[in-house]
Amino acid sequence: MEIADYQQWLRAWDEARKLDKADPGLTLIHAMEELGEVAREVLFLKGYKKDAMPEEHRQSLARELADTIVFLFKLAYQFDIDIQEAMLQLQTRVDARFSEENPGWQPKPGEEENP
Repeated sequence: MEIADYQQWLRAWDEARKLDKADPGLTLIHAMEELGEVAREVLFLKGYKKDAMPEEHRQSLARELADTIVFLFKLAYQFDIDIQEAMLQLQTRVDARFSEENPGWQPKPGEEENP
């Protein structure tokens, strides 16, 4: 499924349930709430918070990321923004700004790339 197709499906799904009438400010708050849940799962998975069930946290992280993305897609359609087009424009901008020869970020000497 293309991103634009998903955004159109989400809008139609919301419209059928009258959820498209939500205030965009509340949509943003919901997205931020979901992002907080993403942060919690990342803390568990990176060992900041100890837990004996990493696979459950990885699955939960997947759900929370999806929840966050849905609210961001909804916020985009509430302002008539084609999120797929916005992402393609971003891709063009970052490709022009950062090349493989000049990636922008480099680890410090002796520092791991993925700590």
